Amino acid sequence: MLFGSEVHDIIEEVITYYLKTERVPSEEQLTERVKDRMNRAFIHSTRHLDDWLNKPKHWDMLHEIYYGESRLPSDKVSKMKSRLEVVIAHFLSSRTFQDILNKEKMQFIEAENFRHLMVGQLKVFVVLDLVYKDKEQNKWIIVDWKTGKKSEEDPYQLALYALYLQEAFSIKDLDDIVIRNEYLLEGTYEEHQLTPVTLEKVQELMGMSVDRMFDYLEEPGINRPLSIESFEQTTDTRKCSRCNFLEFCFPSKEPRS
Repeated sequence: MLFGSEVHDIIEEVITYYLKTERVPSEEQLTERVKDRMNRAFIHSTRHLDDWLNKPKHWDMLHEIYYGESRLPSDKVSKMKSRLEVVIAHFLSSRTFQDILNKEKMQFIEAENFRHLMVGQLKVFVVLDLVYKDKEQNKWIIVDWKTGKKSEEDPYQLALYALYLQEAFSIKDLDDIVIRNEYLLEGTYEEHQLTPVTLEKVQELMGMSVDRMFDYLEEPGINRPLSIESFEQTTDTRKCSRCNFLEFCFPSKEPRS
């Protein structure tokens, strides 16, 4: 998760830097930047537990280190290193970045900023990786960078972003919006044209998800949850190693001292 987050941050920085200077850092420079940030996260996790507990927004904490490992599993480190060079290279050659480099008539809206839209009485926050308008085609392009594998849910996530864009900029025709997933691990992209049926399905899925979350609240108005006994433990223990709430279910899995 941290790897994906750091790659997203680097991409945002590169695009912002290019729009200001028309220069692009080398692939090697970008790779080293991500490595440095991953190493910093390891140092934070192993040496600054108290700092993280006091100010978690300012310090990194890796799940594996928090739960007692003195070092990261070698297979994860190896996977990260092999993926890093691939995703950086694929970003630089991606359809979206090539558009940025080669098209003059483009209007950039925002990158990685929190925004929200109202769905009924619910405020839904969205984080858009990149939005721009191709003035030559008169199309709004919503881009989501993916550092992992494809998922059937990817287009639905972007459709939620399209709801925000449609509302924020009063876009009447869905044909004017294109949603694009850039799969950096594979070096491919997929575009989807939205339909009213797609947006209805997204809103339906979101409504079902919200209803399910409300079922676990004792007082929704103040976001007070039911007692911990109301949250059934999973029977798929493979999920436990990735769960942020591991110590609640297994007291023996206490964080390192």
